[in-house]
Amino acid sequence: MPDVRQTISDFYRVAQERDFSRDFQFRVLNVQSGDGSFTITEDDLVYAKGGSVPGRSINVSEIPYMGLNFRVPGGATYTGEYTMSFYSDRVDSLRSLLLNWTRDTFDDATSTGNYFIAKETSIVDLVQLDTQLNRVSQFTLVGAFPISVGDVAYDPAGSGAPVEFEVNLGYQYVRSQNYQSI
Repeated sequence: MPDVRQTISDFYRVAQERDFSRDFQFRVLNVQSGDGSFTITEDDLVYAKGGSVPGRSINVSEIPYMGLNFRVPGGATYTGEYTMSFYSDRVDSLRSLLLNWTRDTFDDATSTGNYFIAKETSIVDLVQLDTQLNRVSQFTLVGAFPISVGDVAYDPAGSGAPVEFEVNLGYQYVRSQNYQSI
């Protein structure tokens, strides 16, 4: 009998029990500014092309002792930036809303704005779904604020494909919640 039980039968058994997460089982559920003046609704968010679940790293410090470096875990680090891609609706309302949020943060016409640290209520909610569209996990980007709203490219010789744009949001940290047990 082998020491390692990772045979084809084991793979098949576990795959039947746990299945796989699919690339389309993800939604951006909510985006709102801290004061609630910029909220992106579910109707807007159907234009989100997808997304990713943010990663997390633990900072490590090395403590030298008698010729060895001991690695000591510390606090968490997040990338602090989240990129989303959207299809643009016919009248560009979603992109205009996001541009207004950037102007609220800093208005170059008046050199004024709300360039404070984003409130804890300024969030982006991301959900991972199962095959029945039930939440498996939810990730909340806390302290979200706009960094950039990307260009929209048009082509008079194009095929009529929907146009897209990217949005980069900054955030402070991520809260996560699991709805399913392993």
